[in-house]
Amino acid sequence: MRQRNEKAILRAATTLFAKKGFDGTRATEIAERAGLPKANLYYYFNTKEEIYRAAIRHLIAGWDKALRHIRADADPFEALEAYVREKLDYARKNADESRMFANEIISGAPFLSRADRKHMHDITLEKTLIIEQWVAEGRMRPVNPRHLFIVLWSTTQFYTNFEKITCDTLEKPRLSPSDYEDAARTIVETVLRGLRPGKASSDP
Repeated sequence: MRQRNEKAILRAATTLFAKKGFDGTRATEIAERAGLPKANLYYYFNTKEEIYRAAIRHLIAGWDKALRHIRADADPFEALEAYVREKLDYARKNADESRMFANEIISGAPFLSRADRKHMHDITLEKTLIIEQWVAEGRMRPVNPRHLFIVLWSTTQFYTNFEKITCDTLEKPRLSPSDYEDAARTIVETVLRGLRPGKASSDP
């Protein structure tokens, strides 16, 4: 029951935080949306801030899972394609988390803890070193791994974080799984294809 109620609280809180921000969301609203008495909310979490930080950690864990594809012994392009696809899929299925985190960063990351920032830095460095190894082994064309990650983060998050403008651009009322599949294919074909060794970025 504890696990079920904590999950319900985090799901309700994430939706509200994504729409109204931290300051605009009241604990009472979270409890009501989760279908729990307000007293129960504080049984599982001491403060609203603790709920907010837990929601951030849940998102980071999801992103960590997508990064598991990037391993030194993996094929670089299969690994990066799998990462792109899982990142897009996670954003689609957890849109409120993605938007909440985007708002947190735009606001100057006031609640992103030092430990979480260090974790994100360390795991990015770990994967950066793997990409550098692939380049050194001649398995990829030279690329700045940090800029590559920024490009992949930007493209995989945009569809969810800016869904309205994405829908306007695609001339659709809402995005479907097939739109995310098209996005994955486009990212792979335009960003990753040019990194294959022996190919110029303009080669078909």
